[in-house]
Amino acid sequence: METTQTFDRLVRAEFAPRSTYLNTASNGLLPARTVAALHEAAVLRAEGRPLTPLHEDVEACRAAYARLAGVPATRVAVGASVAAHTGVIAASLPAGAEVLTAEDDFTSVLNPFHVRGDLKVRAVPLERIAESVRPGTALVAVSAAQSADGRVADLAALREAAREHGARTYVDFSQSAGWLPMTADAFDFSASVSFKWLLGPHGAAFLVVPEDFGGLTPVLAGWVAGEAPWDSCYGPVQELARSARRFDLTPALFTFAGLRRSLELIEELGVEAVHAHDVALADRFRAGLADLGHTPVPAPGSAIVSVPGLGTRQRELSREGIEVSDRAGNLRAAFHLYNTTDDVDRLLGALTG
Repeated sequence: METTQTFDRLVRAEFAPRSTYLNTASNGLLPARTVAALHEAAVLRAEGRPLTPLHEDVEACRAAYARLAGVPATRVAVGASVAAHTGVIAASLPAGAEVLTAEDDFTSVLNPFHVRGDLKVRAVPLERIAESVRPGTALVAVSAAQSADGRVADLAALREAAREHGARTYVDFSQSAGWLPMTADAFDFSASVSFKWLLGPHGAAFLVVPEDFGGLTPVLAGWVAGEAPWDSCYGPVQELARSARRFDLTPALFTFAGLRRSLELIEELGVEAVHAHDVALADRFRAGLADLGHTPVPAPGSAIVSVPGLGTRQRELSREGIEVSDRAGNLRAAFHLYNTTDDVDRLLGALTG
């Protein structure tokens, strides 16, 4: 009971949405502490004071994400988007290499492989991705949770199949980091944005690489990728960072100033507690949908619920102060730590009739 009360107290202190917000799969709400940190960062810049604290925020975020991912901070690179991180991985593959993907996965996980033009990109249904790994598959790239409908990949089966056939693995945790415990160490590469379930501002993303860098070339490397960044501002970088920082992109400092506080909140609450809270709300919504005669896309254990045929209700619901998404005709509701059973019941009530 005390744990539940502490969870509720922390959440109430940080969030005061003016709508029934069920759209975290698009953008997470910013905690109050994050908004305050963004303001403080802007004032720091406006007053012309040293920006050293903002660079310290970047390293604090790297360390916090590493803890959530279960890997050393030396394996975490910071950047701006999953697409950029995917591009670095795509650039490392030899011509003709086969990349196995899930059908209709999020574009940022797929497109950099397609635009190469000389890779064999094969797409299969998510439920068949583990069984579809075969001799000659160089890389399997998949989202841990599907953006469109919340289906959760069987990552354990995928890992074993990839290991059996000598394929590498790349997992995008963007739709699961923050509510679903991560096991980034089980995969060769993984990535995540920060503005969804991690509750951060836009403009930050993380990439996890192996200790030996997995054969990646830091094709986007600038001065921040140097072992001594401030000595790497002019001319070619003489020595790349000895850690995953060699894959860093110049950070959006304000974003990381805010993200540091968001990640602190996630750690204070605990991903296990957030997971239990989010999935319980999603399950309540699924049960209510059944009572209304609606069948969501099967996605057991997911915090995202997608309902075929109801996407056209999105605008109407928004006018009523209920924020959800329309994804290919499906109504997508995403339940996170600031949501309550009242939010679930209000959405169900609006869908009645």
